[in-house]
Amino acid sequence: MLVVRRSGEAIEHLHVRDLPDLLEAEDLLVFNRSRVLPASLLGRREDTGGKVEGLYLRDGPQAGTWECLLKSRRFREGAPIRMLDRAGEPSPWRLVMLEKVSTDGAWRVRVEGPGQTLEILERIGRTPLPPYIRSARKRRHIEIDEARDRARYQTVYAREAGSVAAPTAGLHFTPRLLRELDARGVERGELLLHVGMGTFKPIEVEHIEDHPMHREWCAMDRSLRDRIVARVRGEERGRVIAVGTTSVRTIEAFSRRDDDAETIETDLMIRPGSEIRWTHGLLTNFHLPRSTLLALVAAFLDRDGAGGLERLLAIYREAIGRRYRFYSFGDAMLVLP
Repeated sequence: MLVVRRSGEAIEHLHVRDLPDLLEAEDLLVFNRSRVLPASLLGRREDTGGKVEGLYLRDGPQAGTWECLLKSRRFREGAPIRMLDRAGEPSPWRLVMLEKVSTDGAWRVRVEGPGQTLEILERIGRTPLPPYIRSARKRRHIEIDEARDRARYQTVYAREAGSVAAPTAGLHFTPRLLRELDARGVERGELLLHVGMGTFKPIEVEHIEDHPMHREWCAMDRSLRDRIVARVRGEERGRVIAVGTTSVRTIEAFSRRDDDAETIETDLMIRPGSEIRWTHGLLTNFHLPRSTLLALVAAFLDRDGAGGLERLLAIYREAIGRRYRFYSFGDAMLVLP
């Protein structure tokens, strides 16, 4: 785990197991309790026999419909897809293409077959591992172990299903580490933001402020909000340390509200120059270039509206030189006040 401070230049090279020694009694660790859905889908076109790969994104606006990312040749409205179970055999469920809903391959489909969404996905869905992991496995002829993938690509505290990718900073936590943090007197809080594909949409514009930021639904109960605000105002001891960029985005989205709402939608982009209002520190992984996640981390390192990105790139160069692992199952970076 690479450790830096927002107010200093030093870089330390430690381990996630050192976290109890780096945090203080009454610090508040804030976790995203979202659970990853078995959202990866396989099927065959009933009209052509062609293979279809897909990813469930969300339920559609009408009952019995989904929105999915689908990969196949020459899709057309009305095309029927027989879904395959995890053994690769035809299942009782069929998808019928209704309409394209975005330019990145998302379609609205009608779901034919018994059961509700979660029940269906539990029967036929696979763990939605990132494409680079699946591609590497194919190149190396590594056999898929779905049970192992499902256990590893899930935080130990996940509860409410809805994400199509793991909030990966939380993958570093084990029951033992959580017990050690409890013994240290570190407090815990949970909020909810279901991770969608918009999180990974690359920044393709010249000026970051022109990037069309995706909207996400998130939730934070009044009790956690009060605990955060008390620390921000100095009414209680301790710092607010977010576990993952999704936790930061939720905390900071609520910091910009002046009502008592516990569920909101946000299109907040956090980038160098953004005011970080309620979050003192951040535990995160190492992120892809040209991503909004990278911009968010840079915002934590920004000083007086300039230099956050340059400092982050210097830190990343150090991480690369020391062979830190990047991305979903990679190593951690801790930004402290």
